[in-house]
Amino acid sequence: MATNLLLTPQSLAFSKFSVSTKKVAINSQRATRFVAKASGGEEKNDEKGFTPFGFVTDNPSSRSAIQLPESPAEDGNVGQMLYRIEDKGKEYGSYIKSGKLRWFVRETGSPESRRGTVVFLHGAPTQSYSYRVVMSQMSDAGFHCFAPDWIGFGFSDKPQPGYGFDYTEKEFHEALDKLLDVLEVKSPFFLVVQGFVVGSYGLTWALKNPSKISKLAILNTPLTVSSPVPGLFQQLRIPLFGEFTSQNAVIAERFIEAGSPYVLKLEKADVYRLPYLASSGPGFALLEAARKINFRDISSQIADGFASGRWDKPVLVAWGLADKYLPQTIAEEFRKQNLSSVELKLIEGAGHMPQEDWPEKVVDALRMFF
Repeated sequence: MATNLLLTPQSLAFSKFSVSTKKVAINSQRATRFVAKASGGEEKNDEKGFTPFGFVTDNPSSRSAIQLPESPAEDGNVGQMLYRIEDKGKEYGSYIKSGKLRWFVRETGSPESRRGTVVFLHGAPTQSYSYRVVMSQMSDAGFHCFAPDWIGFGFSDKPQPGYGFDYTEKEFHEALDKLLDVLEVKSPFFLVVQGFVVGSYGLTWALKNPSKISKLAILNTPLTVSSPVPGLFQQLRIPLFGEFTSQNAVIAERFIEAGSPYVLKLEKADVYRLPYLASSGPGFALLEAARKINFRDISSQIADGFASGRWDKPVLVAWGLADKYLPQTIAEEFRKQNLSSVELKLIEGAGHMPQEDWPEKVVDALRMFF
């Protein structure tokens, strides 16, 4: 089926950053050496196997889909891929207008659910799709669940920096406040947070709004100043190279797989890939967020804010043991800082995103905790 692509600034930007697979193969090793040199060699092994230029990778879920020619828009391959997957990954979701921003929000259960409301917040560079199975099972257990795609991620709006949203911690917090009001989420509610950057902002939001939360569950998220920064986020902060890296259409799925013991199935990889394949917007939003965050400062805020004597709400740390970004010692160190409030649950067989790797174990942990 032939598909015509509308030439917009975003699609032109995508075409500009798209390269042939032959050039990619030739340049991937040079790119890796360039990153190591530009970053001073720091933490260069954090994300083994991740090559931002590798549109064709050794990942089976990527190999069959990302085979772009020299001029993808003219050839129509990109349009055909988008047509094939554009309706995927929107389970339980709808678009919600909040101020000038349009969020994509997943919802299961109902406001009358007997066990209360749970809000799930994802991390970068992924989306709320990762919670789909957990949300379904939690609603079956009597919970009312919401999981938004953060602004700039997934299917939510991705405004250009400088045009109403600059991807700072303060703006993410303010946008989340407005969304919760629109959704009429009643306080206190249960909060679940996972991941880097916007995941960390979910925790700093909690620190500023303790009265709105009854219990907090944390899945693999930077929690201490010793938390490593994955190579992807280091690469995004390199001038020019970061711009190119952000336009890799498989950036999200490769990040997920690099932190997990498993390879994503094609139907899942399609969904994580779709926003980055559809336009340049999500890549540049991720780029801006990665450059605005001060990783050490945010981790220090989190460690200090949840320390004993400062935070007294119950906290569950449900930790995927196979996380290749954040070791188990991060969770253990965090728990030692507040033994009276923090409970640690180790999830065997799960990596950086336990909700994707082993949702049933996450649900079991959440049901017992909530």
